[in-house]
Amino acid sequence: MQTKLIKVQPEDNVAIALVDLVQGDRVTFEGEEVIILSDVKAKHKITLIDLEANDEIIMYGVLVGKAVSQVKRGEALTVTNVRHESSPVEKKTVESVNWSPPDVSKWENRTFLGYHRPDGQVGTANVWLFFPLVFCENRNIEILKDVFEKELSIGKVNKQRQLLRNLIGGNPSASINDNETEGEQTFENIEVRFITHQGGCGGIRQDSETLAKLLAGYVKNPNVAGATVLSLGCQNLQIQILKDALNTIDPNLEKPVLIYEQQQMGTVDQMLNTIITESFEGIKEANKIERKPAPISKLKMGLECGGSDGFSGISANPSLGYASDILAAVGGSPILSEFPELCGVEQELVNRCVHDEDAQRFMKLMKAYEHAAVAAGSGFDMNPSPGNIKDGLITDAMKSAGAAKKGGTSPIEAILDYGEYVTKPGLNLLCTPGNDVESTTGMVGSGANIVVFTTGLGTPTGNPIAPVLKVASNTILAERMPDIIDIDTGGVIRGEKSIEEMGEEILEHVIKVASGEISAKADVLNQNDFIPWKRGVSL
Repeated sequence: MQTKLIKVQPEDNVAIALVDLVQGDRVTFEGEEVIILSDVKAKHKITLIDLEANDEIIMYGVLVGKAVSQVKRGEALTVTNVRHESSPVEKKTVESVNWSPPDVSKWENRTFLGYHRPDGQVGTANVWLFFPLVFCENRNIEILKDVFEKELSIGKVNKQRQLLRNLIGGNPSASINDNETEGEQTFENIEVRFITHQGGCGGIRQDSETLAKLLAGYVKNPNVAGATVLSLGCQNLQIQILKDALNTIDPNLEKPVLIYEQQQMGTVDQMLNTIITESFEGIKEANKIERKPAPISKLKMGLECGGSDGFSGISANPSLGYASDILAAVGGSPILSEFPELCGVEQELVNRCVHDEDAQRFMKLMKAYEHAAVAAGSGFDMNPSPGNIKDGLITDAMKSAGAAKKGGTSPIEAILDYGEYVTKPGLNLLCTPGNDVESTTGMVGSGANIVVFTTGLGTPTGNPIAPVLKVASNTILAERMPDIIDIDTGGVIRGEKSIEEMGEEILEHVIKVASGEISAKADVLNQNDFIPWKRGVSL
C-alpha cells in the first residue's frame, strides 16, 4: 500500500503529502484516519491538528509559521492561512557539542585522483583561469575565450547552430548529430576557463574590495593551476588591491598569476598578442601536472540547493547531509551557505558551533543580514520564490528548515564571512545569499573544489572552475531533465532507499567526478556561471 503522508519529526503537527490528495479522501496515518478537507497536491502540507489563529506550526521539529486563521485537521496549509514565523535565538544553550558520527570505516582509506598543489590542497580539476578586474575588460576576455577555446579544446558542434545551418540550407528536417565535434584536443591535463563580471568600478569601494577577495579565492582554489588577469588601469579594483587580497589569503602563493594593465600596453593587438604568448607558456607548464591519489579528506564540498520543492527537505537535502557527515567525519570540509535559508534553525546551528566565538559570530552575521534586508523594505520572509511556493515551500522558515538538512548533523568548526577561505576540516558555515549562483560563486571562492546542488524543480547552474553536481529530489524531475540531473533521490520518497543509502550513493558519485572518471552534467553543458555578491540585499 502506497504511503500517502509523511511526518518528518515526531513533534511536528503537519504532514507532507507524498501523492496528490483530493477533498474527501480518507488516509490512515499513524494508526488514525485523517479526512482530507481540501485538495492537496503532492509536496504540500496538511495540518494534523485543529489550528486557531496565531497557533504555532511545527515542522522538522522547529517553528516554521503561525496560522493566520482557523485551519482544521486535514486541511491544506497555504500562503493565505499561514504566515512566516521563526523562533528567536540569543545565545548558545548547550555547553558542549555532542555528536555521534556515522560509521566511516569503509571511507577512511578512500581516495580520489586529483591535482596536487604545493600548498597541500588537491584539485578535482586543473584549470588555467582568465578573468578581468573590471567590466571594461570583458570584451578582451571574450576575445581570448574565443581564441583559446577554439584552438585548445575539442568541442561538440552546437546543436542549435546545426539547426540554423539546416534552415539556411532549406533542409529543416535534416538530422542533427549529437556527437559531431570540431577541433582537436591540444592538452590532456589542463582546461582553460573564463570569467566575466560587471564589477570592479562604478560602485562603492567596499564592493571592489569584496570582489578582490573573491577573485583571490578563485586563484587560491585547488582547481586552479594558474591565472591570467586583465586590468584597465583606472578602475576602483586596482591591481594592488588584488595583490593584497592574494597576500592575505596566501602569503606564499606558488601559482603563476600573470597580470596585464591595458592602459600601459599600447594597442589592443599588442596587448592580446603578449597575453596569448605568455599565457600559452603557463598553460603548457600546467599541463604537466597529472592526477594522483589523494584522501577524500582533501575534498571541500559546497552544499547548495536551488529550485527547491516540498520534497527537497525529505529526500535530496538530508541525503546530502548524510554525505556531508561522512566527509566531516573523515576530515573533509563540507561548506553550508545561504544564510537567508537558515532562518528558523539558528538555535540548532548555534548549538552545533564548537567554539563560542563562532556561535556569536554566526548570530551577528545573521542579524546584520536580516536588518539590511528589512532596511531595504524586504525581509527573509520574502525569500521563497514563486516556484518554491507552488511546490509546497510556503514560508521562509519552512524552506530553511529543509534547506539546512544539507549540512547534516556534524559539529560546526568555523563561521566564515563572504570572501573568507576555508582552512579548517569539518563543517564550515559561509555567509552568502540564498541566490543560487551568488552562493555557489561564493563557496568556490572560499575553496570548494566540488559542489553538490540539490533541486526539486531543476536548474542548470554550473561554475567555471568547480564541478557542480545536480541532485533531484524526485524522479519525475530526473526523468524530465536528464541532461541536467546527475543523481536521483526519488527512491527515498518511494521508500525504496534510506537516507543513509542515498547519502553514500551521492558520495560515491562525488568521488568519481572528483577523480575525472565521469563529468558533471553542468560541465557537459558548459554551464559556467559567476555572479559576485555586492553585499547589498540579495535574497
